Amino acid sequence: MKVLIVDDEPPARARMASLLADLGGVEVLGEAGDGRTAVELSAQLAPDLVLLDISMPLMTGLEAAHHLATLDPAPAVIFCTAYDEHALAAFEANAVDYLVKPIRLERLQAALARAQRYSGPTLAKLQTSAPAQRTHLCARMRGNLVMVAVADIDYLIADDKYVRVHHARGEVLIEESLKTLEAEFEQRFVRIHRNCLVAKNRVTGLSRTSDERIFVRLANSDEQLEVSRRNLPALRKFVKGG
Repeated sequence: MKVLIVDDEPPARARMASLLADLGGVEVLGEAGDGRTAVELSAQLAPDLVLLDISMPLMTGLEAAHHLATLDPAPAVIFCTAYDEHALAAFEANAVDYLVKPIRLERLQAALARAQRYSGPTLAKLQTSAPAQRTHLCARMRGNLVMVAVADIDYLIADDKYVRVHHARGEVLIEESLKTLEAEFEQRFVRIHRNCLVAKNRVTGLSRTSDERIFVRLANSDEQLEVSRRNLPALRKFVKGG
């Protein structure tokens, strides 16, 4: 069984590696200290199992599990945490097991046995409910997985079946609907057109052209995005702080 160990504490990763070595039959492909790196490494290394902490920087283990479930093949997930209050959320994220630290060798062995009964294709078919609000969006570029922090996004534009995500370092395409993204991130983005959402904290004002078209101005950008008449009243209210 090929395993990825994910924990933000190096001593915890070392202890898990030691326990796995004692059990045998396990190949540790690598380690990660946060959820985002865990997803990126899983896409590259295709582990059978990810041993995943929950409370971590950049991206929590719970959010990482939802991203892992979209991989093909999707790895099995076992949560390893110092707290037991996340158990329900963990199993809603289709975790195979939930281990509370300090982890006993016998308990880990039983969890690994459960994981062996799960295959990637089986997990990939499971329907997972999205976390309350993601911190990252997941895209694929030339076969590689790219994680974009929501806080880095300037605007989102619908493009046929995809949404173009314009962010601090460029743009990527994701297979999600603009409507779904608007519902999930309504506190962060404002709709300016039927095909465009703009990050509220990037909006610096509005401008009008000689032909009466209205555009939104963005911080640290020369780009101007056109505002539809339908969305103009709500956008003006937002700009005025109302």
